[in-house]
Amino acid sequence: MTDRHVRSVEDVLVLLDGLFTEHSAARWDDFYADRDKPVPFFAAKPDENLVSYLDRGLVTPGRALDLGCGPGRNALHLAAAGFTVDAVDLSSAAVSWARERAREADVRFLCGDAFSLELGEYDLVYDSGCFHHLPPHRRVSYLALLGRCLKPGGHFALACFAAGSMGSEVPDEELYRQASLGGGVGYSPESLRWIFADLTEIELRRMTEEPPESALFGMPFLWTALFRRS
Repeated sequence: MTDRHVRSVEDVLVLLDGLFTEHSAARWDDFYADRDKPVPFFAAKPDENLVSYLDRGLVTPGRALDLGCGPGRNALHLAAAGFTVDAVDLSSAAVSWARERAREADVRFLCGDAFSLELGEYDLVYDSGCFHHLPPHRRVSYLALLGRCLKPGGHFALACFAAGSMGSEVPDEELYRQASLGGGVGYSPESLRWIFADLTEIELRRMTEEPPESALFGMPFLWTALFRRS
């Protein structure tokens, strides 16, 4: 877009992106710069719900896309379970850390905006913590990405902030008035079902809390959801 003159829908989306600068690549690079911070999801532990899907046979190995992969904890678990994994994050610091962890694992880590990267088709799209950091207008881009990347019969799994527990509860229009996501958007089960209404719900529940000594990550302020594309 030149001189901010709008000519396409993408121009509108990019223009609106400029209102929400707190979730830029530079901000996330700063966040991941100190690896010793006591942040629970910095540990190399997969999400308890993802492990549960695999253990119960709800999801079986194939090609997987990990959106907002961070330091790679879920991507590495998927690779160990037999998936071929593409993992994307906006932060170069996060991707660098994930690559160090990966070693010989069958994971292709990509740094950049998932909405503009050349991605393939996947049997599983997994998102732990990306969706709730998107401004409302980028839900349109997110659904379009799922439409391009999720194979028929494939699964989409999500872990995101629950309204009233962690994320902002204000209406979408208020987010634009304040030009901030307030740390992230909180969702209700009803809103998630409405946003992903074109997919078939398999399971939607709170994430189970895991103790510090557990090999799994689990925080109850998150919703976990599993959907299937027809």
